[in-house]
Amino acid sequence: MGLMKNWLLSRNIYIILIYRILIILFLFSLSRVGFYVFNHKMFPGITPGEFFLILRGGLLFDISATVYINMIFILMNTLPFDFRYDRIYQKSLKYLFFITNGIAFAANSADFVYYRFVYKRATSDVFGTFDGEPNVLKMLIKFIIDYWPATLFCIFIWVLMVFLYNKVEPVKPKPVKRTSYIIVNVLLVPIIAGLVIGGARGSLNESTRPISISNAARYVNDPKDVAIVLNTPFSIFRTSGKKPLDRKLFFDEVELKEIYNPHYVPSLEKKMSYENVVIIILESFGREYIGALNRDLDGGTYTGYTPFLDSLISVSLTFDVSLANGKKSIDAMPSILASIPSLETPYTISHYANNQIEGLASHLKKKGWYTTFFHGALSGSMGFDSFAKMSGFDNYVSYEQYPYSGDTDGMWGIWDEPFFRFFAGKMKEFPQPFLASIFSLSSHHPFIVPEKYKGKFKKGPVPIAEVIGYTDFALREFFRKISDQPFFRNTLFVITADHTNESIHKEFQNSFGFYSVPVILYKPESSYIGKKNRIAQQIDIMPTILNYLNYDEEFIAFGNDLFDDSYESFAFNTNGSTYHLYMKDHILIMIDYKPVGLYNFRNDKFLESNIMNEEPELMSVMVNKLKAIIQTYNSRLLDNNMVARKQK
Repeated sequence: MGLMKNWLLSRNIYIILIYRILIILFLFSLSRVGFYVFNHKMFPGITPGEFFLILRGGLLFDISATVYINMIFILMNTLPFDFRYDRIYQKSLKYLFFITNGIAFAANSADFVYYRFVYKRATSDVFGTFDGEPNVLKMLIKFIIDYWPATLFCIFIWVLMVFLYNKVEPVKPKPVKRTSYIIVNVLLVPIIAGLVIGGARGSLNESTRPISISNAARYVNDPKDVAIVLNTPFSIFRTSGKKPLDRKLFFDEVELKEIYNPHYVPSLEKKMSYENVVIIILESFGREYIGALNRDLDGGTYTGYTPFLDSLISVSLTFDVSLANGKKSIDAMPSILASIPSLETPYTISHYANNQIEGLASHLKKKGWYTTFFHGALSGSMGFDSFAKMSGFDNYVSYEQYPYSGDTDGMWGIWDEPFFRFFAGKMKEFPQPFLASIFSLSSHHPFIVPEKYKGKFKKGPVPIAEVIGYTDFALREFFRKISDQPFFRNTLFVITADHTNESIHKEFQNSFGFYSVPVILYKPESSYIGKKNRIAQQIDIMPTILNYLNYDEEFIAFGNDLFDDSYESFAFNTNGSTYHLYMKDHILIMIDYKPVGLYNFRNDKFLESNIMNEEPELMSVMVNKLKAIIQTYNSRLLDNNMVARKQK
């Protein structure tokens, strides 16, 4: 306390700037406590230790929000000129500080009540909620009066902010050495700028994505508690500029459910099967690279780059068509692990990323499965750890938990071969039944293999080809290591990819090939062998596994059960505002909800012949299907209706 007092008494403008930033961080933490107290009935079971973790994690989001809010204030205080000490200049900055932060804390306090209606922190789409409302001012006044405890809390925060700010003011120094003084002030500008950028991003590590609202799951045991970790200004900042969903009303509710209904109700005809499940997600592993899935390429001479996967596919179940639901790794995580696609905006960075969901891990751990996720990059990379927790995984193993030195690629994390070997060793310790998922990483730019394996794997016309061979080798070693374990024969393996990468053949350089990834189901010594004549997609994985295990509860999944042949299979994805629907050997392309193309991907390999005007009936069926998907997806995300409520 004495040291802080001495710093402030020095009246150094940089020390006072730090002090004022700390004021906002302190008030955000105080507001977090207030948010919890106001809504504690909605967050039962939080222990003091868990709440301390929430406060610690919340600081990361508070720093980011504080930097965004005070960007101009910080800049104006760090300009290396003496006019920043002028009384009028400082007074102007004071009111800027009060106004910007005052608005931020007003929004934060308003969310104390708004949360009770939407079950998540407000995002930037909240401004559109009351757009055009003629009585918005009247509503605001009534809100302030009716929820007076939140109003009083906000006023308390404002008063405390003003009181603490006015405790001290900077004084213009009188340096002995003017030249040194100027040099120091100029050099501090890029240093402070770097800290500001790092604070806004949530990390000084350039290889880590800027934090988003989904990262809050890292600091809670129950995903519903993420709202306490977040603050409202951060939530609004991180969703601003991202297109919120519009509520579509293409069909009435009865007709909508007849066309497309993601609510699964179990038949309860069979008892649950308590088998292990392993989901292997391969980085950038396009279907094109796998010889066994492309026997017709190059006039039937194509062999691909995956000799091990080719051999595994011979005793596995694959699908005639298999597609990704997006083009990014952050699209793949919710698609594969929770059957949630990303339409237009990646789900994990959308306005709805803190919606209540139940992923595959959530469902299975309710029934006694041990759940764990492995990724060889640093914890926090791509937000995988956050979404893994949000979707129900209890355990997350990353670079930090890898016990051996010398196995890093110097760029992304642990090489695939040693990390898969590490995963295989850990599997022996898992209690059964277990759900375990691993995400590979070596097939990333700059596409290099470990020094000892250079020249071992087949090269190709694109740099990734050699690394595909290396990861295929890592898979071979992984299966060799676990094939003699007692759990092996009682395990369903699902192998897929997050997205495609650089293509080699013209057949894959279009809206069909860009999304073609493998979906492979392998159960040792089972009858699930061959290539099934149907369309598969990443979001089909969760409902397929749950129905394979005869899961006995209702659930929401936007995908299909790949074992159920009672309906027409289909897949869909988007590229910005361009929507694709794959169905009946055709691809429908729709922009701004209007069809612009229809192609037969079976007969027209390069998608060169638009047959929109030649197939009016098929066009109508596919347009209705895609519109039903959009309407259902939008309404469920807007209404935070992602968890099954039992049908009456």
